[in-house]
Amino acid sequence: MALHVSIGNAQALNGREAGLQATHQALNKLGSASASLGFIIASHQYQAREVIGGVSGLLGNTPVIGFSSPAGLTSDGVRPNSVTVGLLAGDFQAESQWMPTYAQSARETGSRLAKLITEKEARNFFFFADGFNGDADQLCAALGSSVPLVGALSAGDLHTAHSYQMAGPQTGTGALAGAFLRGDIRVGIGAAHGWNPVGSQFRITRSRGFWLRTLDGRPASETYAQLFGYPAREWAFPPLSHLARLYPLGIEQGDQMVVRAPIRVEADGSFRMNAPVRDGVDAYLLVGSRASCEKAVAQAVQQATQQLQGRKPMFALILVDLAWEMLLKSHPGTEVAIIQEILGKEVPIVGGYTLGQVVAGKEANPPQLLNQHIVIALFADE
Repeated sequence: MALHVSIGNAQALNGREAGLQATHQALNKLGSASASLGFIIASHQYQAREVIGGVSGLLGNTPVIGFSSPAGLTSDGVRPNSVTVGLLAGDFQAESQWMPTYAQSARETGSRLAKLITEKEARNFFFFADGFNGDADQLCAALGSSVPLVGALSAGDLHTAHSYQMAGPQTGTGALAGAFLRGDIRVGIGAAHGWNPVGSQFRITRSRGFWLRTLDGRPASETYAQLFGYPAREWAFPPLSHLARLYPLGIEQGDQMVVRAPIRVEADGSFRMNAPVRDGVDAYLLVGSRASCEKAVAQAVQQATQQLQGRKPMFALILVDLAWEMLLKSHPGTEVAIIQEILGKEVPIVGGYTLGQVVAGKEANPPQLLNQHIVIALFADE
């Protein structure tokens, strides 16, 4: 059976009703085909248990994984305050996995998953983990990359640092929801970002865990205050405390530069990151633009398409950094429009905004934790 995909999206007063309506739409479009896997992107303003209750009420035992996001992305563009459900049917098998202790022990979670990927003879692995809690760098180091994998760190309420994850009937925070794929399915993966150095260079002089305390010996907020002209104390409050994500740091790591972005600015002027950064390394201020993000989308689509080796893409899962939503506020849905220009409007699209992205190809390198990227996973028949 050829790969068949359908999408539903709904807004409602509560998560159960939104989940029910979105799933009903998707099932109607799927027709007589039986879903093998479901992706759910739900507004963090809904209760996770309500959302999964509405979805599983119609899908039964179909493997599903999902995460919270400020807005979903579909073929129709940005869908805020809603539940999006994408269903895939075809000659492949999927199995969901719930790892509730990710935030307490990311390394152990990664080791367990690496073992399961081998045991289950998975061809691909997808996961969504908590974006506020848990060390995704440790997860990536322990996971290895025996198979192509795609992951994202779920976003949610930046004030309360609350997000949630879903796998099968289970939901929670601080967790990881994963899906192993086997059978006749091929996935092409592409990733790129639209942020570039603008000349300002700093030395990271003090960091502790997820907190970057000082740049060039001064509180991080003071450094940004001098650069952008807003008083340092204002960076500790919205909107600046969250808009700091628009101005990430490019950090030298070996012979490459990795992007590391603040989730928010704390009251003491430190930056709360979701990946530790080391003392003594050089960092460069990065600035994004709509034009460079548009190029990044095209680049990611091209990478993913090449990996399909001529096969026709039937579905696109897109995981976009939250900074893109901020940057493209006046042009919402730009990412979707460019993907459709390249692939055509008939390719269904499902996705959401995240606080980090993870990708790995078939090479023996560990998966990479990314900030500020768009990750595109294209699905095709094998």
